[in-house]
Amino acid sequence: QESSAVAAFESSMYVFVFNWTPALDSCSSTTPPHGLIFSAFMMACMCGSSVFNLLDESISPIKVLWPVCLAAALSLGAVAASLFTTYSEATIFFGFLAFEACVGAYFPCVSTVKSQIVPEEARAGVYNVYRVPLNLCVVLLLLGDLELKTSFAICSTLLLTSVIAIALIGAQPRRIGQ
Repeated sequence: QESSAVAAFESSMYVFVFNWTPALDSCSSTTPPHGLIFSAFMMACMCGSSVFNLLDESISPIKVLWPVCLAAALSLGAVAASLFTTYSEATIFFGFLAFEACVGAYFPCVSTVKSQIVPEEARAGVYNVYRVPLNLCVVLLLLGDLELKTSFAICSTLLLTSVIAIALIGAQPRRIGQ
């Protein structure tokens, strides 16, 4: 379940990295300012990370993780919907900003959850095993030569898969020290 959640979220993130510029280029009559947009993404990511750090330590990270993944799924779902219909530059840009904020919150949160689940002596091996489905998923999505709208729809579905996997992990409180 842990590897499913990690692979689903992080593969969506890597596919996003490859597809955000073509997505924004496809809906703009002029070349968008990619450097400025990337800066905005990094700021959104930092804001997401800061929000996680501001949370009360009594809140279990697993209870934060599933809403973060759900918000990420909804943001890329909005991007996919826009690419299927209106090609709204604003919808795509703000969907990407929301996704980046979710990425910022995801990493400190998932790191805390993984440290509670995976014994320290096994972490290196287990984390490497997590990478196998992640890399397989990224390669299949990128080499599949999918349309952008299809690619983002699949990413949104993968993120919903991560929500389900995280809910299953959270249903086992003894494993994560709650």
